[in-house]
Amino acid sequence: MSAARQPEYRIDPQFTERWSPRAFTGEALDFGTLLTILEAARWAPSGSNLQPWRFIYGLRGTPAFEPLLATLAESNRVWARQAGALVLVLSRTQRVVPGKEEPQPITSHAFDAGAAWMSLALQAQALGWHAHAMGGFDRAVARESLGIPADHALHAVVALGRRGEASLLPPALQEREQPNARLPLAALVAEGKFGFEG
Repeated sequence: MSAARQPEYRIDPQFTERWSPRAFTGEALDFGTLLTILEAARWAPSGSNLQPWRFIYGLRGTPAFEPLLATLAESNRVWARQAGALVLVLSRTQRVVPGKEEPQPITSHAFDAGAAWMSLALQAQALGWHAHAMGGFDRAVARESLGIPADHALHAVVALGRRGEASLLPPALQEREQPNARLPLAALVAEGKFGFEG
């Protein structure tokens, strides 16, 4: 394990072993494995069990892959084109409540989608694949080209792939191809009231 990935307290290794590489081999992800990864996401916790998360996928080598790839910022597209699959994570932001005329907001939709993403990432890791989530994509293009209605929020495009050698990346990205660290726990938790800097 990298020195940057040493926990302060003993936790299950799945959390420190999960990281987001950019160098992928270009190996295709088979449909059954993708469904296993998405099945784990399906079982994520959600507020009021509304399960607002949704996933739009494209497997490498299929017509659905290129439209997802085209939404990415060039800085992501340059390496994500080698992914075995791309998955857009989105969430439903409203629901129809019996007795109410207007749709009601799902206030936890983004929180819940984040839980589903984590489940997806950990399941991919358990199967020997890696998941790299990207916020750098054109949401307007994705919404238009993929037919996504306005009441759905677009969160990230996830690249799923087998980890390759850093030499597969452009030189500027090669030195970044390593697991990163985390802030100290003391900077993230406070007892009783807000007490954080930055």
